[in-house]
Amino acid sequence: MAGILFAEVTVSTSFIVIAYLSIIAMAVLIIVALFDPGLRYKVSASPSHSNDSEDFLHMLQALVDAKVNQATRLTVLTNGPAFYEAELEAIRGAERSVNLEAYIFQKGEIAQRFVTALTDRARTGVTNIVLDGVGSAGMRKSFFSDLTKAGGNVVWYNGMKWNKLPHYNNRTHRELLIIDGRTAFIGGAGVADHWFKGKEKHPRWRDTMVRVEGDAVPHLQATFAENWLESCGEVLFGPDYFVRQEGEQLGDVLVINSTPSGGGGTRARILFQVLLASATKSIHITTPYFLPDRSVIDELVRAVRERNVEVVVLVPGKRSDHMLTRSSSRHAYGKLLKAGASIHEYEPSMIHAKILLIDGIWGVVGSTNFDNRSFGINDEVNLAARDPGFTQRLQQDFAKDLAHSRKVTYQEWKRRPVWARAPELLGWVLERQQ
Repeated sequence: MAGILFAEVTVSTSFIVIAYLSIIAMAVLIIVALFDPGLRYKVSASPSHSNDSEDFLHMLQALVDAKVNQATRLTVLTNGPAFYEAELEAIRGAERSVNLEAYIFQKGEIAQRFVTALTDRARTGVTNIVLDGVGSAGMRKSFFSDLTKAGGNVVWYNGMKWNKLPHYNNRTHRELLIIDGRTAFIGGAGVADHWFKGKEKHPRWRDTMVRVEGDAVPHLQATFAENWLESCGEVLFGPDYFVRQEGEQLGDVLVINSTPSGGGGTRARILFQVLLASATKSIHITTPYFLPDRSVIDELVRAVRERNVEVVVLVPGKRSDHMLTRSSSRHAYGKLLKAGASIHEYEPSMIHAKILLIDGIWGVVGSTNFDNRSFGINDEVNLAARDPGFTQRLQQDFAKDLAHSRKVTYQEWKRRPVWARAPELLGWVLERQQ
């Protein structure tokens, strides 16, 4: 009897020791993540070829490991009522497959409409959904019961499991929808009512999605397939998912599938850094979370001072959904404003669009924010296009958004009160983790 009790005590003690060691290990990982100075980025030399040249395109596609697609049609869809209706229409018209990936999928009116449409399609074709384990943590399997009964598949990326703890900080931040391997949607919006309709004191969020048709679609499908494989162990393959497409030449389109390397580098960050360094006329940035590290700030300052580039940054104002992040981001305003950059805060609602415009030539849309989480931690996807019609359309939206924004001056920034500066002390943490 005594031997049995001794064995039980020994086993219990072992479990306690293992638990404490696990907690210590996780604490060490968190501390390393917070204090790690991060990867420095600097383009080795000013691009010798203009960013509208074939030589520049050749170098860029090699650096970001992405094929140039020239038979891709892009349609800009501004705000939830427009892009949700386009997505739902595409789902209802699906014949073979529907693949949806979302960081944020929240229970509500628009989510129910999506599930209803997806359930109907699941009865006649393949329906696969990947949801991030943290961004969509509030969703329950029961919400998708009709969908799964109809044959649909729902999986969570990097969910709340003990064996996922070492990689817990890595999320899929991608927002993708691919229909029949022929049509896709990419941008910054997930599936939630705050993109679809406003409430009292909470206006509908401002965001942008892009419909993609043509030879770039298989690359977006492959991006979805990566996270699908990591979530359930299945490799998507076959004509239900990948369709060979050809058409007239419309522009140059790259799909940049970005996943952090072992050393922290990402293709998204290389894309952004090279495009910023290539600008000779204008850099227009729209981002919901502006927490640039030193490399981004230095690149933007060089653009203004050394090449006389117009740098305009559009960020959320008082309606930001993360006020601490907004306060911390203001810490970075000083160097940029002093150098001559222009910073504007959007006033009507939370602006969640993620758009980069370079010289009126290049337009970039996707899931990447100007912060370390997007540049070095999350799985992201962006579409970069050298397409005059596409870029001009994004430029028009930028001008409209700017007209509803308040410009921040350097003198105003210098005179901000102490109580407004205090949250900026957390900026160094948020720069690493948001």
